[in-house]
Amino acid sequence: MAKFVKLPVEIEAIDVRPWDADRTAEWCGGTVIRNGNAHCLGIDIPTLEGVMRADVGDYVIKGVKGEFYPCKPDIFAATYRPADA
Repeated sequence: MAKFVKLPVEIEAIDVRPWDADRTAEWCGGTVIRNGNAHCLGIDIPTLEGVMRADVGDYVIKGVKGEFYPCKPDIFAATYRPADA
């Protein structure tokens, strides 16, 4: 089996925070999911594979073709670093 290295590409991402969930949902075309007390539980995001949930603390990533998808924080930390300004 051949091995490959991921190409370095710049992406946009936002971490899901309860106090800013409405702005994040608007950015990615998602819907904020709230419990009975109106506390944010996460955001349902339309993706190329169907609707996926980004929980509070997860990241929402905008991919190279404008697509959105959720990413767990440990995977995000292992895969991405801040872009050089």
